[in-house]
Amino acid sequence: MRNPLQDQLLKAGLVKKSQVAQVAREQAKQRHGKGPAPASEQQREAERARHERAERDRALAAERNAQAKLHEQRAQARQIIETQRVRAAGEIDYRFVDGHAIRAVQVDAASRTQLAAGALVIARLGDGYALIPRAAAEKVAARDPGLIVLDHGAAAPASSDSEDAAYYARFEVPDDLIW
Repeated sequence: MRNPLQDQLLKAGLVKKSQVAQVAREQAKQRHGKGPAPASEQQREAERARHERAERDRALAAERNAQAKLHEQRAQARQIIETQRVRAAGEIDYRFVDGHAIRAVQVDAASRTQLAAGALVIARLGDGYALIPRAAAEKVAARDPGLIVLDHGAAAPASSDSEDAAYYARFEVPDDLIW
């Protein structure tokens, strides 16, 4: 005993006989009140454990992806430093502060002038240091700012005590000061 609408759809070729039979079975189940059996306590516990495990796995995967991205960015920064480094061999020691230690690199007069002007930047490369141009330093700083050791071209941090800044502005610093 079919629905007349189902017969019309079947004759028109809009549905298949198997689709009509499937709908009829679902309607019969709904009429008789047969539904899925309620989940037992063990099934609910297993489902909760499965969700917790899936959430933990997602968190671990996200952490692994973040670590991989950080490692990749550091590798890119090192590669930029290696490819863009300026070979500076000279007889002048250019001293700078790295953390709590004073370090020095050998530069020539032109490189020293460019370092002071901010056209060149000192970056950490392995256990040593490398001179790189400003454009490359900006790329490195975007990937790993910890590799930039000395950058005179970067905006100086605003002094919290402008009174001291005004006082020391009165004193001229000689251009040929080497320490």
